[in-house]
Amino acid sequence: MARGTGRDGSSGAPRSVDVARLAGVSQKTVSRVFNDEPYVSTEVRGRVLEAAEQLGYRRNNAARALASGRTRSIGVVTLGTALYGPASLLMGVERVVRDTGYALRVVNTMEGDPAGVAGAVGSLLDQGVDGIVISEPIEEEGSEGDLSIHIGVPVLVLGAPPPFSASTVLTGAGGADLMARAAVDHLLDLGHPTVHHLAGPQRWHAAKDRLEGWRAALAARRRDEPPVVEGDWSAASGYAAGRELAADPDVTAVFAANDDMAIGLIRALTEAGRRVPEDISVVGFDDIPVAAYVTPPLTTVRQPFDTVAQEGLKRLVHAIENPKAEALPASDPPVDLVVRASTQPPPPRTPPGSRLRTASRSREGTQSAPLPKGGPSTRR
Repeated sequence: MARGTGRDGSSGAPRSVDVARLAGVSQKTVSRVFNDEPYVSTEVRGRVLEAAEQLGYRRNNAARALASGRTRSIGVVTLGTALYGPASLLMGVERVVRDTGYALRVVNTMEGDPAGVAGAVGSLLDQGVDGIVISEPIEEEGSEGDLSIHIGVPVLVLGAPPPFSASTVLTGAGGADLMARAAVDHLLDLGHPTVHHLAGPQRWHAAKDRLEGWRAALAARRRDEPPVVEGDWSAASGYAAGRELAADPDVTAVFAANDDMAIGLIRALTEAGRRVPEDISVVGFDDIPVAAYVTPPLTTVRQPFDTVAQEGLKRLVHAIENPKAEALPASDPPVDLVVRASTQPPPPRTPPGSRLRTASRSREGTQSAPLPKGGPSTRR
């Protein structure tokens, strides 16, 4: 690969002046191309980028930061967890940040540390980030609900109420209650008299939103609200809940707050002799990759992690680069209910005692039926 040379003829890292010389343009034009400024023709832009690639040129972000007052970096505060929802949202944010041309700096918090968010935000501010994304899904006990540090950069809060005030606070990733309502409405539309709920841990904002959506759907249809069973997002907690719900003959439909709990629930129901969906329908939430391949394939609500990340980061970058402009409006994420084989109409309701009477008549009929002479017939 060709390398740039300085004016004194010494070799070294290529500079913008080397790119300009090779492309046959001014150094200012090179700067315009790499700053994505307008008024540069497609042909000239192509020459500059080709020259930069040939020389192995990389723009000096440190010098650019000194000139613009921005580091072109975005910090993310997130709970250190491998759970599907938070991890998928973080991956979506990482993809979008790279596409915007900003660098990404991630600080993980630990569950059970009320000061975790404040410390993470302080660390990112010390690094000079231009904006912050807070994807912290837990409401910690003992948290004061407001950070005591000054935040002078735009902040995007995903899936939770803002825990502080800042110069610009944007919220995103709402709509979990609407998605939950869609899941419950699907079961009610199938004819189930009511829907039981296997909730997530109530310290999690997502679990609270899904619980509220379930309640709102039942209230809107004037259906009874059964007692809530709370899990901890794991398949094991779903299995424990399934053993409890299987003992109730009135249960015909369950909305689980995530797919892992729904899968554990189905296992317990099946072991107890309650068939899914013939006896009990089950709907999950998230649409994890394995949801389509369990038995039966799971009806669930698909979370639009990439859509949430794209819209949220677009609004955050706009706030960073246009500090005096109005914030871009937010929109609710789409509701995507994926209907598979774990739901169907409820079984016919049998009046109390009718099964016993039917069985008794069947036994009586068997005992009174006379055998033909000569024994049972073998004719077909």
